[in-house]
Formats: sequence, structure tokens, C-alpha cells
Amino acid sequence: MADVRASTGVATNASTRVTFRELRIGCAWNVRGNADDQHFVSTVQRILAPLPLHAMTSTRTSDAAMLWLGPRAWLYLAAVPGTGRFDDARRAINAAGGALFDVSASHVGWSIAGEHAGRVLNRECPLDLRPGAFPAGHCAQTVLGHMHALIHRPREAVAFVVLVGRSFGADAWHLLKTAAATEGHVLEAPIDFGTA
Repeated sequence: MADVRASTGVATNASTRVTFRELRIGCAWNVRGNADDQHFVSTVQRILAPLPLHAMTSTRTSDAAMLWLGPRAWLYLAAVPGTGRFDDARRAINAAGGALFDVSASHVGWSIAGEHAGRVLNRECPLDLRPGAFPAGHCAQTVLGHMHALIHRPREAVAFVVLVGRSFGADAWHLLKTAAATEGHVLEAPIDFGTA
């Protein structure tokens, strides 16, 4: 991916209404299984995190999140690399009737925060990102311009996590900067996923 730190947008000041931070994702694992199977659900919770069982929701631990992708699919994201844990987790989840795939190299992402973060995203994304329609904990697969994206609102604050396929990273970054050009924006130091 292109080095996004080389571009800082508008200088930080009181009028900056959007802040971008590149996300460092330690691991991204795709979890598949039957949400009606209590053994599978409890195994995933014991090993990774609780499964969100309702559409467009997520669950969190201190440094990780589990995002709902579909009735039988979730994305586990963590700040800490999963090296050494993946094989054990995969064996346990397979034994419980599910599946686990390491897709850590497949995604890049940003935290987009500030007063007009939703407005910036809505220039290229059709989701209704207002707090009443997209509250804290919500996530959804959508489009960002011409790209597939996953958008997550991790907290009550006006902040979103945006994930795209790594091969679209440079295009997505250019699109986001362009969408924020009139808002007053700044790129700050990268942060770990768990602190987004």
C-alpha cells in the first residue's frame, strides 16, 4: 500500500473536523459456522470473542472485535498478531463444526473521526451513518466509491473504522482524502485496531 503518512491534509487546528489514522491490524480472521449451534458459539467465545448474533452488529473485548458479516460469517479483528494462536484456534473451531481462515494480509483500514466524519464517508458511501441509524457497535458491508468496504462504528464517539481490500488501499486513501478536502482534515500517527 502507498505510504499515506506522506500526506497530512490540512494542518491541525481548531477548524479540523475530520481526523484520519491508519489502522495497524494485528490479525483478521474469518469465522464461519452455525449460530444456532451452541457448542460452536461457546467455542468461539471461549477462544476469540462473543459472536454478534444480530445483523450489522459487533462485540468487543479489550483489544479485539467480532464483526457480523452474515448469518454464518464473522470477522475477528485484533490489535495483537495471531501468530502462534491461529492453528490452535482453527483446530478447536473446526472440532466445533465451524471454520477459521486467516485473512490478515487481505485488509487495510483507517479510523475516521470527528464532527464531519460521517459526511465525508457519505460522499462515497450510501449508508445512513447518522447515530440514530448507525449506532455504536454497528458494522456493514457496503461500497466506498467503486470498492467493496466494511464500515464499523466502534464507540459512541463520532468515529468510524473503514476496511478495504489491500489491493484497493491506495485508491481508497485517495478517495477519502478527496472526500474530506472541504472539511478541514489531518492525518495523525497510525494506531492499533483495539484503540480505534
